[in-house]
Amino acid sequence: MFKNILDMNTLLTYMISGPQVIIIVVVILLLFGGKKIPELMRGLGSGIKEFKNASKDDEDKLEEKK
Repeated sequence: MFKNILDMNTLLTYMISGPQVIIIVVVILLLFGGKKIPELMRGLGSGIKEFKNASKDDEDKLEEKK
């Protein structure tokens, strides 16, 4: 369907605009409530941090093998 991932990223960039983002934020607030959002964001941030660290560790191991 898509030639490469760049085409998909470009498509997603143009599909989601300001009003859609506002609607998504309102729906998330309604579903989870204001008190739960910071906890969810902390969990998301720590997950991203762990993923980056694991990726860096893998790259370092590959460089050591060379």
